Amino acid sequence: MKCLIKERMIQHIPVLEVVPETHQYDPLPCVVFYHGWQTSKELALTPARKVAQLNHRVIVPDAMFHGTRRVENRSVIPSFAFWSSIQHNLIEFNLIKEYLYNKKFVLDNQIAVGGFSMGGMTSSGILTKHPDITAAAILMGTPNYQGFIDRLIYYSKEKQLTLPIDLEDSLSWTSSYDLNKQPEKINSRPIYFWHGTKDAKIPYSASHDFYNLYKHETFGKHMRFETGIDEPHILTIPTMENMANFLTNQFHH
Repeated sequence: MKCLIKERMIQHIPVLEVVPETHQYDPLPCVVFYHGWQTSKELALTPARKVAQLNHRVIVPDAMFHGTRRVENRSVIPSFAFWSSIQHNLIEFNLIKEYLYNKKFVLDNQIAVGGFSMGGMTSSGILTKHPDITAAAILMGTPNYQGFIDRLIYYSKEKQLTLPIDLEDSLSWTSSYDLNKQPEKINSRPIYFWHGTKDAKIPYSASHDFYNLYKHETFGKHMRFETGIDEPHILTIPTMENMANFLTNQFHH
């Protein structure tokens, strides 16, 4: 299925819209897909196409401080810029959702979220505030925000890197978006996880432990986890296709 790629501005947010050419004006199940740290919306086009080709509309935003929103003089503290990017994604999601509904682009209230790395972490946070989201895909990310912050602080101290003494206070907002602290908000929604066992950036255990904790709970029974044996922090085409098929199976047309 041939897809169109359209550059759009949703208020102040630069996005790419990927949509089947023959259905570009029709209501479709929609997916908002988020790229990773230090990449851009253009680098998320391959997984976006995989989803769109199955007759969905996909919106891929540039995160704050990335792509066309890159700022040369952003914070010199990488961890702060990382979490600030996620925070902007979380705040801006509702603007994207409103845009899709105002344009009558959404079929039967079906909107999913997904992303890789930082984008996967964004997706888990969105689930805590938007009970209307149909499904999610978290690729080599972690829903455990506090665990990731603790790991960052631990390794920074081990490497004798200087962190602001009030870093944890400045990230206190993450608590209300931390799905690990409120897993009942999964609310039986389907979530697709993929993580490689050789991931050096976000450890495999960061998502697999979450899955194991809650997979037998009523609210977590529709989670699915796929392991990339010996896979690093890189997305492969089969993973993208599996994600696309998973999301498609959660939608009705």
